[in-house]
Amino acid sequence: MTDLAPQDASIPLVERSVTNREFVDGPAHAVVLRRRFDASIQDVWAAVTTPNRIDRFFLPISGDFREGGHYAFEGQASGEILACDAPNLLRLEWIPPDCTEADLVEVRLSADGDDATWLELEHASIADVFHTDLSGDKISPAISWEGPLHFLGEYLRGVLPDRPSMEWYVFDEAEEVRLAKLRAAEWVKAEAQYAESR
Repeated sequence: MTDLAPQDASIPLVERSVTNREFVDGPAHAVVLRRRFDASIQDVWAAVTTPNRIDRFFLPISGDFREGGHYAFEGQASGEILACDAPNLLRLEWIPPDCTEADLVEVRLSADGDDATWLELEHASIADVFHTDLSGDKISPAISWEGPLHFLGEYLRGVLPDRPSMEWYVFDEAEEVRLAKLRAAEWVKAEAQYAESR
């Protein structure tokens, strides 16, 4: 992993925005992360929908991988696969452990020529989860998604080990706190732009 870029390097590569969504249960708040990857849309789609590829840059996943099926990320979230329209749209229920209400996560891909892809990840929730205050025990999904997007980029560049992330990733609490502060500062700017546009 000598060519692995530090996570700081991904911070300026992510475009962040805050928006609204309508759920059946009422209005929802949503965050959108947008990033360009130097890989074909087919390769990015396969990376985010194939279990043994997801496991390389994110977490172990199990389930019935089809529209209407259910998935579970180990220790993270589970839910129903609501839409799977290759290679452009993946829509999931996102139910963290010990929660009863489902958030909505959408991954939208669009080709930028033959060898590049824009990925938009939208996480919407009716719960008040998108905070930038790091004093609590839970980090906002807005901040939490940035690590997986960084490692997806490194995976697509071919610099991650070809084995499950649980075997090579080493959690460093101090580093994660430092990164969370840097990312939170960027989300504060996105929230300010959202507030100005209302």
